[in-house]
Amino acid sequence: MTTRTESVWDYPRPPRLEPVGRRLRVVLAGRVVADTEAGMRVLETSHPPTYYFPPDAVAAGALGPPRTAGICEWKGRAVLFDVAAGGATAARAAWSYKEPTPAFRALAGYVAFYAGPMDGCFVGDVRVVPQPGGFYGGWITPDLVGPFKGGPGTAGW
Repeated sequence: MTTRTESVWDYPRPPRLEPVGRRLRVVLAGRVVADTEAGMRVLETSHPPTYYFPPDAVAAGALGPPRTAGICEWKGRAVLFDVAAGGATAARAAWSYKEPTPAFRALAGYVAFYAGPMDGCFVGDVRVVPQPGGFYGGWITPDLVGPFKGGPGTAGW
């Protein structure tokens, strides 16, 4: 079986939204806080994909109250959430767009998670690696080719 690779340098700018054909999961403190086979991903030049879960795929009570966050030039104003499960809380570890821009309207209410603070985030059965740096929330899988924006010295890309 041949593994298909994707270069993040082939992704478009402005970004593209597409459905995900694989199962997505997020685990915190040994508990599954999000699980779906109906996810979406955003692909943008130089970034690993950002994965979004439909609201009903997030465990009840896993998200704290929304806090206003920054504005994405492509998707609009985001809100951040603390994520809680199994007695653990990951501060500001998930985000969503309540009213995204028209091009990303399908993401309204969907939730994305930073992989770093979680026990594990998975695309299919593959554990992802967080995008470098603390700002972006992309998930790196073995089928991706970089370099990836987010690490030291990449702010000007």
